[in-house]
Amino acid sequence: MSRWRALQEADASFDNPFLSPEFTLTVGELRDMVRVGVLYDGPEIIGFFPFERHPFGIGKPVAAGLTDAQGLVHVKDLELDPRRLIKDCGLSVYEFDHLVSGQPLLSERHERHPSPAIDLHDGYPAYADFLREHSGKTYKSTLAKSRKLQRDIGPIRHDYATTDLEPLRTLLGWKTDQYRRTGRTDRFAHQWIVELVERLLATQTPGFAGVLDMIYVDGEPMAGHFGLRTRTTLAGWFPAYDTQYAKSSPGLIHHLAMAERAAESGIQMIDMGRGQKEYKEKLKNAELQVAEGRVARVRPSAALHWMMRVPVRKTRATVLANPLLHRTADRALKTFGRLRSAFQS
Repeated sequence: MSRWRALQEADASFDNPFLSPEFTLTVGELRDMVRVGVLYDGPEIIGFFPFERHPFGIGKPVAAGLTDAQGLVHVKDLELDPRRLIKDCGLSVYEFDHLVSGQPLLSERHERHPSPAIDLHDGYPAYADFLREHSGKTYKSTLAKSRKLQRDIGPIRHDYATTDLEPLRTLLGWKTDQYRRTGRTDRFAHQWIVELVERLLATQTPGFAGVLDMIYVDGEPMAGHFGLRTRTTLAGWFPAYDTQYAKSSPGLIHHLAMAERAAESGIQMIDMGRGQKEYKEKLKNAELQVAEGRVARVRPSAALHWMMRVPVRKTRATVLANPLLHRTADRALKTFGRLRSAFQS
């Protein structure tokens, strides 16, 4: 674990908690398909390749579908044959959708996508100045809504980096409601994901921790977020809010408060994750890059995987990249969510 940490901290591109050994180890406690390929140059360990091995030799990132940073953690300028790597790991194909930059796993067949971020290297006051200049209307209206909430309802309190399970369960309840309301699959219907989040919240070390922070108005929870951090990077993961406060932009109020407290605690980057969401566009002052694609050997299972996955992935990417198609799909999902809720009630 110490070697993994040393390699991770030696390269800024690996400074993401999803690439930390604690994340892989915790997921591995809950999912028996988690594996780690260890790369050697003689007696020296030069890299770690965390992955999941699914039936027919299909390889995926650890906790695939949940993570916003994937790939090898390795020495600088590592050269390797990606197909040889997956063969040695017993895989016929390895697919990824958030591969971090500079990876030797990258092949000629991949697509790059922006990952919105909040850069806090110069501190929160500099970030606030950026918002005033580039998102002035959003920034000023969010502060005004915060003041109005305090006048009309009561004082706002922000608990940053709490380890209490009760507010976590409140947050996950909001998130489940959001998934259902918007027609998405409820991730927390899977008990292992609930347990994963709880175990990560209980993990508190200088180099890795679960970070739960909540905003309260007049003592009642209004909005919150659960994410993970390294020493200097906070990964956005599960933000949610109480819909009774929706008109007051609770998510934006919370994110500004979170950014300020995170900067005070030494966080220099908040990676909000790939995806075109309105709040990310309003808050970002930087963009990271992640890649989507696959590495495959010439195997029947790899060909079957291509037929089942690649056309769907390309269609999804086309929809996400086109604002009109994205809005149309989003409206359709929300309509489905309303109909599903009505049917279930």
